Amino acid sequence: MEAADEWLLQSLRLYRDLHTFELQAPTRVIEWARGSRVCVAGYGQSGGNEILQLIPPPALQAKEAQGLCPERDFKVECGGFSKRPVYSLKHVPDTSLLVTSGPPDSSLQVWQVSAEDSDVIKSVSTIATENATGQPWAKIATTSARAPWVLHGSTLDSVQITELELRKNVYTAGSLCREELAGLAFLDSRTALLCCVRGRLCVADLRQPQGALTALPVPAAPAGDRWCLGTPCAAQGSGTGTQPVARLSSRGLLTLTDLRKASEPLASATARVPSPGSGAEFLCVSWAPALQGCLAVSGFDGTVHVYDTQSWDSCGREAEPVFVHKGHVLGGSGDPALVTVHTWHPQKPRTVLSAASDGSLHVWDWVQP
Repeated sequence: MEAADEWLLQSLRLYRDLHTFELQAPTRVIEWARGSRVCVAGYGQSGGNEILQLIPPPALQAKEAQGLCPERDFKVECGGFSKRPVYSLKHVPDTSLLVTSGPPDSSLQVWQVSAEDSDVIKSVSTIATENATGQPWAKIATTSARAPWVLHGSTLDSVQITELELRKNVYTAGSLCREELAGLAFLDSRTALLCCVRGRLCVADLRQPQGALTALPVPAAPAGDRWCLGTPCAAQGSGTGTQPVARLSSRGLLTLTDLRKASEPLASATARVPSPGSGAEFLCVSWAPALQGCLAVSGFDGTVHVYDTQSWDSCGREAEPVFVHKGHVLGGSGDPALVTVHTWHPQKPRTVLSAASDGSLHVWDWVQP
């Protein structure tokens, strides 16, 4: 316990707030929903995976600092069960709908978060996709800019948009390439960005129901690396050139790309990761929505690293993190925990939520250096 006690004492100086919650099973998704609620879901293979909507700690809404508070002060507001593992979960803005995906195929499940007089999250429909059997699980993104849409696909040739209210397909990507997707996102109501596991970027024009994909001329990625995608929240509804796109490789390489000049690397750096190339299942990179130039990286071990990119150049040198959250490393016994996902608070600049393979859920706010 000496290491944990030492970390706890250091935390009094490093953290403005720290709250923990123990989930019944590990989760790999954290999603902000209506009313600043948090949605999480399990990813076990045996069935009966919980989908929960949590009320965050009251301190997240307080204006004054609350200090260190390692208590179970998340509250379960409502929940449901998924028969399949949940690898991705997205809230549909301005609705009470959730969309999930996960093995063994690329179909989607749509859920209804019940009204205030019920504590049930119920399954309402399934979006089956053509040749879904045997395909990787689908990556998903949602928007309500024009209608409640879900953008989904597991490979470049399977990308489509489904209008949820009418259960109608409104866009299909015109591609014959079966390269696996690492992530996708709406850039605005007319444009979507797709990232392949090998690092390739493509743009889709959503105004054409069966539009061809435009491959961006990004520099070739190192062979063997797997990549994930991070798009700034400010880009939603703001067009393709407002802020850079971040990509993270399984070796810890971070690249920032201006989509207007994709052939010229805007900046790059190497994250300080313990065992680069060890795996890519939980790679996660995300921009801070309320902190200029900051992004967070996780998925290599039990830590979350925060970087300030404003001083980066294109040389790819190792970057010094401005903060490292180590709480999941010291949170339990047995095998070391691995951070499976993290996400930023939509309004609070330095507040991050992270979850790990041991079922721990943390929300933390570090002290400005």
